[in-house]
Amino acid sequence: MKFLLIMQVNPAAMDALTDAERNSIMDGHGEFMKVTQESGEFIATQALADPANSVTVRGTGDVPAVTDGPFLEAKEFMGGYYLVDVESAERAVELAKLIPDTRFNGFAIEIRAVMFEAGFDM
Repeated sequence: MKFLLIMQVNPAAMDALTDAERNSIMDGHGEFMKVTQESGEFIATQALADPANSVTVRGTGDVPAVTDGPFLEAKEFMGGYYLVDVESAERAVELAKLIPDTRFNGFAIEIRAVMFEAGFDM
């Protein structure tokens, strides 16, 4: 079963971290990738730019409208994701708990099952 482990970031929480805490998150992601690659569960990961730099194309019922910024205003935003292939939803939760962001207030990992995929040569 494939799951997307979506890293939710709160900018205020990120700003409140010390340099040592930020470094522990970065080091922890390296360790997480190593563990999931060695277990064969890792498929891919991507880190995303700040949503302030994004553009949204929105349906209007006519010609789509293009606006600066994210679709919704929120305290948290999707900072990146891991795509994993695991035996069960419970294993996806176990892996999410290993992501270092979960050790700090203001960060979360959303776990979503993959329903459809295209474009991967697996």
